[in-house]
Amino acid sequence: MLTPDGQVITVAFSIGKSIEHLKNYFASQMKIPEAALRIMFEGRIVEDSETLVDLGIRPHGMIQLDMQSMDPENYPIKAMKFQLEYSMPDVITVRVQTGDETYQDIAVEIERLNYRKPYLGGYRHKVTGVLYHHAGTQTVPKKRPEKGTVVFCRDTQTVFEKNKPQQSRNTMATQMTKIGCYVANITDKLIEPKKYVTADEFHARRLKAVITIQTYFRRFHAKRVVQQLREDKRLRLQWEEKEELRKRQEKEERLRTEYNRRMNPKNKEDFELLYHALELWRKEEVEKINQMYTGAERKAALCALLEQETHLISSIGRHKIDAGEENQQKAIQSLLNKCCEPKRWKAFDGKTTEMDTQFTIRARELRDIYNSINTDYFTRDERLDALLTLKHTVKEHDCKLTLEIVELIDREADLLMRGVQDCNLDGLRKRISTLFLQYIKTPTFNPEIARLLKVPQDSTVLRKNIYFCPSCKNYLPSTEFSLSANARTIGRCRKCSKLDNEARQREEFTKYKMLLKQLKKSEADYEDGAKIAFLLQQEDLQYLVENIWGSNSALSACDDLYELAMVRWNKYYEWSPWNCILLTKEEAAAHLKLANADQAYGIVFIRKIKHRHTLAKNYFSQIPEMAPFLHHEKSDQMSTVNDLVISKPISKPIAASFQI
Repeated sequence: MLTPDGQVITVAFSIGKSIEHLKNYFASQMKIPEAALRIMFEGRIVEDSETLVDLGIRPHGMIQLDMQSMDPENYPIKAMKFQLEYSMPDVITVRVQTGDETYQDIAVEIERLNYRKPYLGGYRHKVTGVLYHHAGTQTVPKKRPEKGTVVFCRDTQTVFEKNKPQQSRNTMATQMTKIGCYVANITDKLIEPKKYVTADEFHARRLKAVITIQTYFRRFHAKRVVQQLREDKRLRLQWEEKEELRKRQEKEERLRTEYNRRMNPKNKEDFELLYHALELWRKEEVEKINQMYTGAERKAALCALLEQETHLISSIGRHKIDAGEENQQKAIQSLLNKCCEPKRWKAFDGKTTEMDTQFTIRARELRDIYNSINTDYFTRDERLDALLTLKHTVKEHDCKLTLEIVELIDREADLLMRGVQDCNLDGLRKRISTLFLQYIKTPTFNPEIARLLKVPQDSTVLRKNIYFCPSCKNYLPSTEFSLSANARTIGRCRKCSKLDNEARQREEFTKYKMLLKQLKKSEADYEDGAKIAFLLQQEDLQYLVENIWGSNSALSACDDLYELAMVRWNKYYEWSPWNCILLTKEEAAAHLKLANADQAYGIVFIRKIKHRHTLAKNYFSQIPEMAPFLHHEKSDQMSTVNDLVISKPISKPIAASFQI
């Protein structure tokens, strides 16, 4: 609104424009200096830096602003008259200069197209976005004048060619010196006849030059070959040195790890290593005693050795008790943490969504209370607060367990108020912690724990997959039994087998577990549907390594199981006990690069390998799970007996061909 005329002007602007832009626009329209204008909104003066968005306007909205002149005498605001859109007439007059001072008026008719002109090339202004068309492509071309001659006909498109030899004249003239004519001979050359060279001499000279060039080239080539051999030798020696250093470091690291495991045993594998080392030490001592003593001295030495062994076994037992208590606390914390984990699932876009339920929140509260009552460095007031929180939590349910916990809490609170020392309250606090843990493991009080308990709450589930252990006389689930592939009966449970191993054989199975893990990983990398390797158990692989392959590499006879690997004999077929070979890791990597193993090795070596394959097949053919794979082998053996090289891997499970 223009003040004081009261004229209302409606103009569209972008909501991002500032008040300074509006003043500039209206100043140019009304021919008034920009500094003389003032814009007001709702009775206040609007600053130049403010935008329409700051005034509260939204897209496609309207706002009323008042515009005044700060100097109405010199620059009064008058009603605005906007310029109408210009319309070009149909005929225009153009004045063209024809001479120095002569001009001619020409009438030009404007053609108006009834369709949109197509874009046939040009340029676009990056700032304004205006399109500029090419004049050549937008102008109608001139029509060619008619010549009156037909050019599109068969005669004009047919060419007849003729071959005719011609001999042109080549007349030459020479100028000679004579009387009255002088010809300069400064630039002339004097050519003297030389010795005639026959064709044989010419070719002999060429051959000598070729031999000389070849001699120098072969010398240059030999120098390059020798330099390359030296470089290869240097790199090879450097690589061998690095590999030897790496192996030595790995062995030292393994020995250091085993030493730490022996000094600080934590899990079952560590104690197996301790008992295995104890058995090796006992055998060495017995052998020394048998060699050095006889009779009564030998019996006395064996009794002393038995006492030392008993002392070491008791020391290992004490370590096992300490490790069991530590592992028990870790297992309890792991159980509580798993119980209070939120529900997770992965969406279609790969993002993971987490959700807390009322049961996970309840489990998290119980875990925090359990951790607080088992903290040792609390003061008396903090301990009383933790006991009060525990008391209010368990009083939500009325049963024998909660009543006993409440009674123990009141007893400890009374003793704390009497000033009893903390060392005298350890037994009472242990009882409270144990009962509260039993409270947490009850699904009635903590529903989220039901899915993590080993003993299911449904009694009908206990009737399935439950077997009797003849050693410990307990009924246990099937997961507590370790079965080999050729086992016919259930046998003893894992705990009894472990106890028997500690008392009798004292073997250490870590190396076989690692070897089986490497085998399964290598078979999974083939991605050809291999299955046999995943059916084997630790006992089966141990039998295969010890009884079939003798715990040695088939090539180098290396007996360090940490350096050995079980790979395919024929890499194009699935791994099986009758399609495998035990090699060191370096030998295995080189073996898998062979296109055909039957052609790369000697006949004697191949017969030895096939014989071991036969022994493995006779042993594992008794296993019902291996029968389908043996059937596949027999059916595919006839079709592949003459194949030496297989062009692509076979995806179905099939064993290697078996011939001796």
